[in-house]
Amino acid sequence: MTRDLIQKGIREIWASLDDSQRRQLFSELKPLDAEELFPELAAPEQVELLEAMPAPERRGWLRLLAPDDAADLVQCQSEYLGLLDEPIRLEVEALLAYAEDQAGGLMSPRFARLRAEMTADQAITYLRRQPLGSYETIYVLYVLDSEQCLLGVVSLRDLMSAGPEVLVAQLMNSRPVTSPPGLDQEKLIRLFADHDLNSIPIVDADGVMQGIVTIDDIVDVVEEEATEDIQKIGGMEALEAPYLRAGFGDMLRKRGGWLTALFLGEMLTATAMGHYEDEISRAVVLALFVPLIISSGGNSGSQATTLVIRAMALGEVRLSDWWRVARRELAAGLCLGLLLGAVGLLRILLWQQVFHTYGDHFWRIGVTVAFSLVGVVMFGTLSGSMLPFVLRRVGFDPASASAPFVATLVDVTGLVIYFSVAQVVLKGVLL
Repeated sequence: MTRDLIQKGIREIWASLDDSQRRQLFSELKPLDAEELFPELAAPEQVELLEAMPAPERRGWLRLLAPDDAADLVQCQSEYLGLLDEPIRLEVEALLAYAEDQAGGLMSPRFARLRAEMTADQAITYLRRQPLGSYETIYVLYVLDSEQCLLGVVSLRDLMSAGPEVLVAQLMNSRPVTSPPGLDQEKLIRLFADHDLNSIPIVDADGVMQGIVTIDDIVDVVEEEATEDIQKIGGMEALEAPYLRAGFGDMLRKRGGWLTALFLGEMLTATAMGHYEDEISRAVVLALFVPLIISSGGNSGSQATTLVIRAMALGEVRLSDWWRVARRELAAGLCLGLLLGAVGLLRILLWQQVFHTYGDHFWRIGVTVAFSLVGVVMFGTLSGSMLPFVLRRVGFDPASASAPFVATLVDVTGLVIYFSVAQVVLKGVLL
């Protein structure tokens, strides 16, 4: 079996193993296989393996890590900073000056540097002489001046296809896409997506190049951001570890807080039901449709908030687009409400014909349900679509507008709309 197949097989089963099984498997690997696997692991997993090793062996494994990977590991276990070799330690300390969710915290200081006055032949010869592993990527080369300021970028393909005497300055793009070190990772993701790039140079306010962020780093960040948003939309705080590796107490804390808040919100539904107790006692049939009404409003609101949160994450919708979204969702709510209202009315008429369930005033009951569904679904879509805008405007993550939260909000309003319509349509008949 080739080493690539061995590595693939290990990676496939790694996530399903517990700590002791991982340590055992790692200790049984051949040295070359272990050296290839270790840099590919997540920082917490690397720390777990290092903790199980004798102290004298740890420095050797740390030498396998690139500076940005070593910085991730040190963030998990700061005591390993002192085990790094001096050049790497200085690079890691520079990276640790930035937050882990900023471009500076994701960048690697290892990139291919060229001078503008080099010829293509000189540049290729220079690159060949550099030690293996000196660069995070070799596909894009960065042209710097004597002050380490970025002048432009040139692709390896253009360099290899150029004539030997062509200057790098003639080949380079002098207006590359760059990022400041403090740029938030979500905006950095958008830069990669908008410009279809494999790497982005990180340049400070003085034009000095600090490092690069590559697409493989961004893939990891995209997965983390998507996981965090999905968990928030589900009505909980985001977990800081994979599901099976998250502490049980930590998981209860992150789920329990939101669940309690949602429960308290749902208690308002009971309060609203109590307010309309007289109406329900005079027309018990109204209570049959309460779950139908409030679930329809909650479902439509959850759909709207999910669509808007995702559109915001992709950069398709900005704060200034709130009015366009509101008009769109009002129209969608009206159409969806009419659809559900028609289905609800048809259901009541059909049940009346077959089972004679709703008495002599079944038409009025059907109209009450139909009009209520229109109002509730319209309110659900509008509130669900606007809540992410409100949260972003006040500085919170729009993903906090979870589907359960929107459903709870719409439940109470749905009852008010339903019984208000009933008081108008059924007045003098059942109420």
